[in-house]
Amino acid sequence: MKLLVNFSRGKGRKPIIAQVVRDTGVLINVERAVIDSSEGEALIDVPDDQCRLVRDSMTSLGAQVRILEHGINKNESECVDCGACISVCPREVFSFDPDWKMVLAEERCILCGKCVDACPHRALSLPL
Repeated sequence: MKLLVNFSRGKGRKPIIAQVVRDTGVLINVERAVIDSSEGEALIDVPDDQCRLVRDSMTSLGAQVRILEHGINKNESECVDCGACISVCPREVFSFDPDWKMVLAEERCILCGKCVDACPHRALSLPL
């Protein structure tokens, strides 16, 4: 399950993710992170059965955490299967099936938004 974690470093420089791994014993995969001197955002992946434990632990450390049920959203009625999203995606989320219809592996998505910008029909959106 993917979690979107936002935190402020104003309360200190404690390593929140490392603290949660140590406290819970849950291994966390950081898929994307943007962190500067005052704040940060990380997209992490944790086992589904440990999701709430990790969320609660991070929340207790001052982070804001959203559980993401889905990755990129595709509007089927707007998508024309042009493939513009395929070439820009860093995680190979998009591909064609044998009938040349666009399919996506939503679990691979890191919510970078490159495909949203590339889509000429605005058929893709982020769940943010």
